[in-house]
Amino acid sequence: MRRFGLLLIVALVALSTVGCGLCGLLASRSFLAPGPTAPTSGPATEIVIATPTPLPPEFHARFGAEEELLVNLYKRVNPAVVNIRVVKLVDTEDMPLWSEDEELYQQGQGSGFVLDGDGHIVTNNHVVSDAEEVEVIFHDGSVALARVVGTDPDSDLAVVKVDVQRHLLTAVELGDSDDLEVGQTAIAIGNPFGLNGTLTVGIISALGRTLPLGRISEQVGGRFSIPEIIQTDAAINPGNSGGPLLNSQGAVIGINTAINSGLGASSGVGFAVPVNTIRQVIPGLIADGYYAYPWLGVTGRDLDSILVDAMQLPVERGAVIMAVTPGGPADSAGLRAGSDEYETKYGTLIIGGDVIIGVDDTPVLDFDDLLGYLIRETRPGQRIRLTIVRDGEERTVGVTLGERPRD
Repeated sequence: MRRFGLLLIVALVALSTVGCGLCGLLASRSFLAPGPTAPTSGPATEIVIATPTPLPPEFHARFGAEEELLVNLYKRVNPAVVNIRVVKLVDTEDMPLWSEDEELYQQGQGSGFVLDGDGHIVTNNHVVSDAEEVEVIFHDGSVALARVVGTDPDSDLAVVKVDVQRHLLTAVELGDSDDLEVGQTAIAIGNPFGLNGTLTVGIISALGRTLPLGRISEQVGGRFSIPEIIQTDAAINPGNSGGPLLNSQGAVIGINTAINSGLGASSGVGFAVPVNTIRQVIPGLIADGYYAYPWLGVTGRDLDSILVDAMQLPVERGAVIMAVTPGGPADSAGLRAGSDEYETKYGTLIIGGDVIIGVDDTPVLDFDDLLGYLIRETRPGQRIRLTIVRDGEERTVGVTLGERPRD
């Protein structure tokens, strides 16, 4: 079974330990130790977008072309990358030796990047969710308290804001993840294991991954997935959560989120939420504190040769509906899930559900195609047209999308 590890560092270190290092447990509300803070007043914030700058002539003698690119990129972008420290309340219900009258707090950390001159900083939801206190450490060592503006567990994105004036607040440049190709250079900057300002380099290993990293919904009866994930072999470790994945020009192409590892450390298979999802979700988090997703109300799987033979289908690719949420948009539109049992050497399959092969004239070759289109191209209340195969015949069904449950 695959193990996808989220990348927030959380170390369980006793409060009495001297020099607790990265993080620890606090038995009172003393929270984070004070440190140097950014100025609380001053001139109007000036935003500095990280854009390419020419290298001085002496660099050409010192470095090769690739080294020049990386050195220049790091100097430009690292000032926009931050370390995020959080304090969270620990659930002591399963800790019988801990006093019920005393609260226990845990410190952890991740990464983030400055989005704009208003002090908005993007990070992962799992870094700041349920945080009692959030602290941002900038590349120059200055520290500022931050407040959580909005969170979205279904894309694992969050926005925090520092309510201070900084004369030169360096922000990242956002790229376009639709233009990515496997084999491109991928560069991560973050704080793995609390090592601030760490740069690692690799390539884009794959595109279009779908990972089950969203919320578990009681109403839906399952976990929501994040589509169009970028896979990279750039070294990503605990503490990289929320930091940027960059292209060779220094533009953000994703936000580092998870690794596939049995050891909890880099195995050369890291995952980043694409920047176009950031472009789509973050404005809603800043404006409303949440993002409203469209909702069809089905769960399904990719069509395969066994299902094609069992259902005697005239198509070989598509998304088979396995379950329909009662009272949801698909249910109201009359879409059907499978109900017949079919025995195979691999076990019993439920067959007979509608097979979705298109949405609004866009082909659906697998369930990821359907999920990606709905999230990228539609909004709650929008009416879509599904092309389905039912009982061996192709037909069209109109569905008015709802808003994804937030239970």
